[in-house]
Amino acid sequence: MTAMTTIGEPAELKKYTGPQRAAALLLVLGKTHGAPIWESLAVEEVKELSSAMAQLGRLPAPVVEHLLVMFSSEIAGMASLHGSFETTERLLGNMLSDDKVKEIMDDIRGPSGRTMWDKLSNVSEGVLAAYLKNEYPQTVALILGKLKPDHAARVLSELPREMAVEVIGRMLRMDTVQKGVITEVEQTLKIEFMTNLARTQRRDPHESMAELFNAMDRSTEEAMLLALEEKSPDSAERIRALMFTFEDLTGLLPAAIATIVKQADKKVLTLALKAADEAARKIFFGGMTERAASLLREDISNTGPVRARDCEEAQSQLVLLAKTLADKGEIMLVDPKSDDAVIL
Repeated sequence: MTAMTTIGEPAELKKYTGPQRAAALLLVLGKTHGAPIWESLAVEEVKELSSAMAQLGRLPAPVVEHLLVMFSSEIAGMASLHGSFETTERLLGNMLSDDKVKEIMDDIRGPSGRTMWDKLSNVSEGVLAAYLKNEYPQTVALILGKLKPDHAARVLSELPREMAVEVIGRMLRMDTVQKGVITEVEQTLKIEFMTNLARTQRRDPHESMAELFNAMDRSTEEAMLLALEEKSPDSAERIRALMFTFEDLTGLLPAAIATIVKQADKKVLTLALKAADEAARKIFFGGMTERAASLLREDISNTGPVRARDCEEAQSQLVLLAKTLADKGEIMLVDPKSDDAVIL
């Protein structure tokens, strides 16, 4: 059998990124040979490779030849294929950016981690404790012993005091656990806990759609909702109930308003209140010192005519700021659709 000639890497190859190299190879393979590869790619990957291909320009012959030789060498040298997370990650690393590879691999593995113990470490301590308090203390001790210490400590603090003390005692006396026992516990957690958790935590698509509508300008948002009401009134009503708007901000606690005002860009705040009614303005002024409120009133008065769209965009930015602060735990967003609930 004739050995394949090895070609050194051409200097020009260094200026091409991983996606550009993959795009160049697919361009050379053409429709007939490249079709099976294109068909196996996700939509986002097709878009990324198509974009890279459109910007390639003229490819030097040595680069094309090297890519083909490397590709054929990889295929010819394979006695067999072994698919795994690691081989997939290495393959993607040759074509995509590190951030993109991480995003894809996290999605494949699941955002909670590679192993059952990684997954449990990403479950809220309250949720995990609620499940474990119905288990035998010995089982709980084994599970907490496999978690990260800081997370295990938080779970312990959520357990009933008497049970927590019993679990600590079991952890202190625990000897080496047989692998079979650990495997059995992992399997039980997977079937009885993680599967149910994933099912109960599956996000309502109406929530995602409500966020999408929140990001639209006011006129587009209302037009889309009205159109949706004609085809699916129940969905439209659900989305409206889940949306959080600028008007809803006026129902926040004074402390939350004060935090938003303090964090907001003054120009954004001025534009947002320019289009607000006097009642809404007073609520925001109440979150400032008298001097700051007076200066803001002057800024609003001195601001000439502005486009309604600019004011609406500014109000949307304040809503986004409020949600960001809520995610950080700095404020609570009182849900105007419920007397008791809060959005944390």
